[in-house]
Amino acid sequence: MPTDSTLSQTRKTRYASVMPQPLGRIIDQLKREPSRTGSIIITVFGDAIVPRGGSVWLGTLLKFFEALDIDSGVVRTAMSRLASDGWLEREKVGRNSFYRLTNNGRHTFAGATRHIYDSPPSDWTGRFELLLIGRSEDRDISREALKNAGFGSPLPGVWVAPSGVPIPEEAASAIRLEVSAEDDSGRRLLRESWPLDRTAEAYLKFMRSFEPLRGWIGRRGRLSDEDAFTARVLLIHYYRRVVLRDPLLPPALLPADWPGRTARALCREVYRGLLPASEQWLDRHALNENGPLPPAGVELARRFGG
Repeated sequence: MPTDSTLSQTRKTRYASVMPQPLGRIIDQLKREPSRTGSIIITVFGDAIVPRGGSVWLGTLLKFFEALDIDSGVVRTAMSRLASDGWLEREKVGRNSFYRLTNNGRHTFAGATRHIYDSPPSDWTGRFELLLIGRSEDRDISREALKNAGFGSPLPGVWVAPSGVPIPEEAASAIRLEVSAEDDSGRRLLRESWPLDRTAEAYLKFMRSFEPLRGWIGRRGRLSDEDAFTARVLLIHYYRRVVLRDPLLPPALLPADWPGRTARALCREVYRGLLPASEQWLDRHALNENGPLPPAGVELARRFGG
């Protein structure tokens, strides 16, 4: 195994000159945005590393980020910040570093995993869960977990979600009520709890970015294993940013032309098309403390209803 430092050089023009055009355009879009290296790292762990044992060599991550033309120093800084923030923990073996999600990180991503990959619930009862959180310190602790669980907030300390949505542990002390959304006041509460217009526009932007990639795959355009893995991570990175802010409301409460359904179908098709080759890249290049990563379990094959 080479040391971490031997993988620090980036390939400055690879994505522009070698990658298929749809993927190159997606990377161009990423490079025009504010740096989200930490968010991409979390996507890599949750989507690809957790299903295969949970631990990965830093050098594997540096090799992946070369394809995005992201400097190794930026990646190392983001890894250190994620460790300081309680997302990652590091194990040092000789001169090499290995990372995994902390217990809190795994718990947080477990809820996000269901929201991203599982089909939205279809057995809505017509009722909503209303959480009231009075103390400011409790609000701060629970805010991000509630957002990731699909709750919306019309007022500070007030959170709403369709009845049956699991309540995260961080909000276990909240006062719980059940309300109906069948009258005008209930529907107004829903409109003020979630910015559905912004979410719809984000879904449309996601589809504009990834529809060309679906077309490329549909025409049997060839993707290398490395390109397939890069495309898979960016697909989930962008989809995750939208769907985790979507409360996945029952169809009866959504506009007839709600784009979330079409975006999910697009994400599922592209993901399933990329999965075999992207897993081959992990087979060949991804290492943990004991060598190659173990094979993924059945939960990976079941994603998006596979």
